[in-house]
Amino acid sequence: MTAHWATRIFLGILAIAHGVYAIGQSTCVSFKSSGSTFPIVSSGKATPVLLSADEWPGVQRAAQDFAADIQRVTSQKPTLSNVTASASAKSTTAIIVGTLGKSSLIDQVVNRTKLDVSSVEGQWEAFMTRKVSNPLPGIDSAYVIIGADKRGTIFALYDHSEQFGVSPWYWWADVPVTKHSELFVSSSGCAHGSPTVKYRGIFLNDEQPALQNWAAEKFTNGTGAPLTGSPFNHLFYTKLFELLLRMKANYLWPAIWSSAFNIDDPQNQPLADWWGIVMGTSHQEPMMRGTPIEWNLFGSGDWNYTTNSQNIYNFWVNGTIRAKPYESIFTLGMRGAGDLPLSETTNINLLEKVVADQRQILTNVFNGTNITDIPQMWALYKEVQGYYEDGMRVPDDVTLLWSDDNWGNIRRFPLVNERNRTGGAGVYYHFDYVGDPRDYKWITTTQISKTFEQMSLAVDREATRIWIVNVGDLKPYEMDTEFFITYGWNASIWNPNNVNSFVTSWAQREFPFSQSQANDVADIIANLTRFNARRKPELLNQTVYSLTNYREAETVVSEWKSLVDASTKLYNGLSSAMKPAFFQLVHHPVLASSTLAQMWIASGLNFARAQQARLSTNDLADQVEQLFEQDYDLETQYHSLLDGKWDHMMDQTHVQYYYWQQPMANSMPPITRVQPKKQALAGPMRITPEGTLGVWPGDNQFQCSDGYNCGGPTLYLDAFTPFGTRFFDVSAGGPAPFTFTVSTNASWLNLSPTKGSISSKAPEQRVFGTVDWSKVSGAQVAQITVTATPSGQPKQTQTIAFTANHTTVPSDFHGFVEGDGSVSIEAAHASRNTTVDGLTWIELPGIGRTLSGVTPWPRGGEDKNFTAGSGPSIEYDFLTFNSIQNSGNISVTTFVSPSLNAFGPDRPIAVAIQVDSQSPQTSYFIPPATPGNLPAAWSGLDGFAANSIVPIVTNFSAPPGKHTLKIWMVEPTVVVQKIVINTGGVRPSFLGPPESIRV
Repeated sequence: MTAHWATRIFLGILAIAHGVYAIGQSTCVSFKSSGSTFPIVSSGKATPVLLSADEWPGVQRAAQDFAADIQRVTSQKPTLSNVTASASAKSTTAIIVGTLGKSSLIDQVVNRTKLDVSSVEGQWEAFMTRKVSNPLPGIDSAYVIIGADKRGTIFALYDHSEQFGVSPWYWWADVPVTKHSELFVSSSGCAHGSPTVKYRGIFLNDEQPALQNWAAEKFTNGTGAPLTGSPFNHLFYTKLFELLLRMKANYLWPAIWSSAFNIDDPQNQPLADWWGIVMGTSHQEPMMRGTPIEWNLFGSGDWNYTTNSQNIYNFWVNGTIRAKPYESIFTLGMRGAGDLPLSETTNINLLEKVVADQRQILTNVFNGTNITDIPQMWALYKEVQGYYEDGMRVPDDVTLLWSDDNWGNIRRFPLVNERNRTGGAGVYYHFDYVGDPRDYKWITTTQISKTFEQMSLAVDREATRIWIVNVGDLKPYEMDTEFFITYGWNASIWNPNNVNSFVTSWAQREFPFSQSQANDVADIIANLTRFNARRKPELLNQTVYSLTNYREAETVVSEWKSLVDASTKLYNGLSSAMKPAFFQLVHHPVLASSTLAQMWIASGLNFARAQQARLSTNDLADQVEQLFEQDYDLETQYHSLLDGKWDHMMDQTHVQYYYWQQPMANSMPPITRVQPKKQALAGPMRITPEGTLGVWPGDNQFQCSDGYNCGGPTLYLDAFTPFGTRFFDVSAGGPAPFTFTVSTNASWLNLSPTKGSISSKAPEQRVFGTVDWSKVSGAQVAQITVTATPSGQPKQTQTIAFTANHTTVPSDFHGFVEGDGSVSIEAAHASRNTTVDGLTWIELPGIGRTLSGVTPWPRGGEDKNFTAGSGPSIEYDFLTFNSIQNSGNISVTTFVSPSLNAFGPDRPIAVAIQVDSQSPQTSYFIPPATPGNLPAAWSGLDGFAANSIVPIVTNFSAPPGKHTLKIWMVEPTVVVQKIVINTGGVRPSFLGPPESIRV
């Protein structure tokens, strides 16, 4: 792509501000006439659209959509005609559409007008448009839409449709079209060179229950395909083909688990080619045969090339013959039956024979065609990557399709010496997954910032021949999918600072939102996906988020409620025509995700309250039950949209997994109840201080290690604790209502409220304590007295010791200050950083679990590395008042994004940590793994992938005082999210302490 095109397209990102609905493309559409425009529709008249009969059928079909889109926007439908140069003039103006070298009409226009098409001629999927004069006899002026090849022309047409105001998701997400009576294009037109990624596609996978049940209802009479029962016929797939082309995708792996694309409907494969879709088969389906279904139907013997090679060979021959007439990418290699590894005895020699035999099949079937001209790929998925690492190779013209870890972390990139292969490289990526440690296929969980971060590495390292993303049921991953394809279409215009503009542009294309409202949508989606990416919803349980420390659980609930409020405000402001689309694309994911997250936290609090003998246990049980019903109600609401258009699309179970596989039914998280008619043994009042599950009076296993005869409750607050307050809960321990008062013997301690009433209808109240630090010197202790007056019972009193520690900061210090036993720093909030060899640490906005991340940039493709202390550094000034057990030592935990050793075994990913002038400590933080496997720490229910974080722990000498933490680049691609410095008070939590106060 030329710099000129890239500049024009970058400006297109901003085009929505001027009323044009483009995302990441040059814009040439307007809704007002000027001296430099050409009319598409003006004064109630639509300009006719002309093609030639020898044009590609797929272009003819896309032109029908183009005309229909004009009608959708303006209510005026242009005529659509196949004409010849000598019989074209029914109007003095025309839109002329065609493909160079295919359309005789376009070729004649180019010859007559001397139009310079050198910028696109011979370029893969490129296009240009322009106003020309006297293109054909009788036509004074025309707007020509010219593609360098079939899909170049198709993409040009759909590119205009999007700018007119027809979303690619007009059918698949019911996005309404914004009406305009006038429609114009600029005389200079639009243009686009070859895309960044040659083949850009999606994989429909794990399609049962949602997509398959929906398709069965909408596209069949209830019986499905004769041999498989599959509902995925040509009626379904042609809807999908249109969506793909509107997004500028060109490649598809079809649904596989209960389906066989070529068997289910004999029209599927020819129609894909007719539309312009390149078909492939997944990583585990060689030679254009659907496995396991086709093998189960037509194969003979075991799926074992050692013992049954001839039958498997013949099976592949037939698939190759069937695919020969159509544009395809052939998957080479072999995995075991059911997408499992081959047997342990399988060796590289056998797999190399498999590939050699597959290449021979291609040579035989495509007799006379140079085999290197036949697109082929070898998917290096899971253990297959191990075969490559152990020395297996395929011919140079075969694309190496590298894979992520199924959780969005790419395992390996082409090394510098692997980037000159004629077949190039690509990436197989996941938005959906079925497998260990747990399925995730219910709701959107992918951060666009993370997709950008990973796929930008693929661009930098030239893995750009094929991009394919597992989208599961497709819905509800609409925006994620479009970003993946859009980035592959033109990666050059996106960078860390503008990637979020994709979301705001998308919001304004889909909905009538102002820039401010679009920014709100971007914030909603960023937080929705951040919260869901921290730990997939399927991995949630009662204690993921701490119920006691750092107010973590209640902060998470509060964040979800704020998100729901923000989404609801936008939803309520939309017209009834707009609401179904917003519900599908934004509102339902927010409501459903929030419901599930709150349900699990309420279940955890329910158990905690039960152990504390608090009557509110029962309210939390009621809340869990209500949320469980709400979860189903939201599913039903989705299925009821638009008279049931999307019935079954939210069938996926997601509540209460028992092992890695999806549960057969949603099961409510466990709850318990206390007897509401009986008083707790210790009396009617329960006192629970912040930061503990301990409760007073009476015995409780969390009061102290013995669980009985423990001291009274305590609270501690220093001047730089981030929340600035401490609290305790006054709760009912049974049915007896009571009033209470709160007092203290210290003038510097302010309590609120100082009195209240507790009953079965209002079973608890929170009391906050704040400190007037001007009255405190050093550490001082106050006594709080809580007195309950129950009806018909003696008064009940409980005291709490409250320690206030007035820590102070030197006037010349600027940086983060220890509070509550730690210093917690968001990585983006650095004091300074350095540049070495043009590399410096920059922020990746929005990525990660809490705020963002920092990484050395630019990444480039040279893969520079440094010894510790010699590369670019990023620095953080901090002040401490304590050390661990007064030892003079601290512990630093640097939280980094999960990143694998993607540059080969001799370049393990690394970063170095330094405090003050001590020697930097280099951490190679990803443990080694055998070829094809992931490190043990990566997997499991609490592994690096499941928790979306890798903690790096280093220890330093750092007596109380001022210090500087430095993080040094050693290897590229490290993304640092957060740093927690433990001075002796860090407590367990999922997200770590909230960020410390910065002065």
